[in-house]
Amino acid sequence: MKFSVITVTFNSGDKLNKTLENILTQTFDDYEIIVKDGLSKDGSLEGIPKDERIKVCSERDNGSYDAMNRAVSLASGDFVIFMNCGDYFYETDVLSNVAAVIDEEPGHRIYYGDAFFRKAGEILPVPAKITPDVCYRFVPCHQACFFDRHLWDNGGFDLNYKIRGDYEFFLRAYFAEHVDPLFTELVIADYEGGGFSESKENRARDKAEHEEITHKYMSKKTIRKNKLFLALTLAPLRKYIAEESPLAGVYSKIKTIVYR
Repeated sequence: MKFSVITVTFNSGDKLNKTLENILTQTFDDYEIIVKDGLSKDGSLEGIPKDERIKVCSERDNGSYDAMNRAVSLASGDFVIFMNCGDYFYETDVLSNVAAVIDEEPGHRIYYGDAFFRKAGEILPVPAKITPDVCYRFVPCHQACFFDRHLWDNGGFDLNYKIRGDYEFFLRAYFAEHVDPLFTELVIADYEGGGFSESKENRARDKAEHEEITHKYMSKKTIRKNKLFLALTLAPLRKYIAEESPLAGVYSKIKTIVYR
């Protein structure tokens, strides 16, 4: 069992090295780190730790999803995970524990877990079973997902999507390739949050891409049902409570009871 941990970067400053140093604390032996850099000019590559497991590719790319696809093409691991600059593995034995789950439950092709959301200071639980309804509302963040590298054999992230490329990839695997993701019952990542998709100017595009992708893979009945559910359950308010308010911890505990 070999893992490829992929970090894409462009002028990320000391966040790059902090993420790499965190990855290198993993107790599991068989992994590689692929750093895909988009020709950074801030000197961040100069401080990369000296370790034979780290491979660096610095070349121009067409954004983060193109960079991620290029990195996968260089990977030799059985499974890949994307760890963005500023994000970390939650514990030092995450890779070891995930490898044990894969050995015990082979064949699922996507293995996922929870993530600690640093902005809220809480673990944000995800459903223990992926269903079409779950896929409409959200999917596990990609920092908490291990993907079979061969899922890229028929095309990787669709570069037509600038914000929801990882979402489209997950739905394509689930609906078109009939992948049955397995919940590992582990906390995988310490997630920084505040990424590209969360800025105010990109929210309209994020919504448009979500609409296009869901219509691509889901029935109109499923879409209507979930839109009604989100409206009736005050989804924007719940998002605020989960990520911003002092009630985040209570909300997280309630979601854990519901999802598990």
